[in-house]
Amino acid sequence: MITMADILVLYYSVGGSVKRMAEFVASGIERIPGASARVRTVPQISEKNPLAEEGPPYAELRDLEECAGLALGSPTRFGNMAAPLKHFLDGTSLLWQRGALAGKPACVFTSTASLHGGQETTLVSMMLPLLHHGMLVMGLPYTLAELNATRSGGTPYGASHLAGIADDQPITEAERALCIAQGKRLAEIVVKLNK
Repeated sequence: MITMADILVLYYSVGGSVKRMAEFVASGIERIPGASARVRTVPQISEKNPLAEEGPPYAELRDLEECAGLALGSPTRFGNMAAPLKHFLDGTSLLWQRGALAGKPACVFTSTASLHGGQETTLVSMMLPLLHHGMLVMGLPYTLAELNATRSGGTPYGASHLAGIADDQPITEAERALCIAQGKRLAEIVVKLNK
């Protein structure tokens, strides 16, 4: 009997590009025997916090605590992760105090309006809280042909997408392949560590 490693794909999306990337990352995770994806999002920051009407449920701290690995995604906001995702991560100090995420593999992905709009700084900004939690942060290796050939998104720090100002540019084949590869790579590492 195979024990399934539950990998959390946690993201925030406004225009839909990061959500679509999360779906590709999750599909990569699901391609690895012994791994399953748990897709969650975070709400916008407001006084009222309505339930998600469409899409995956909102993340809870237990989703992080229960996961065997984490893929974290956000659009770029001035070269940084979006405030709603940062707000959620800022509320994880109890998990940090217990070391609940220490030793778990993690990766990050992003989408930007312009090619030089802060993809790499956003990815690094998302890595920082994960490193503080003691997670094992991984990127994408240049052994992936798409990373060397992409003319849109794709970085060694994690999958990325050039969405355009109106967030209306479709995810390219190279960007899609890198999202799937990132999910597969994360899942392969999680499964190896959980044997």
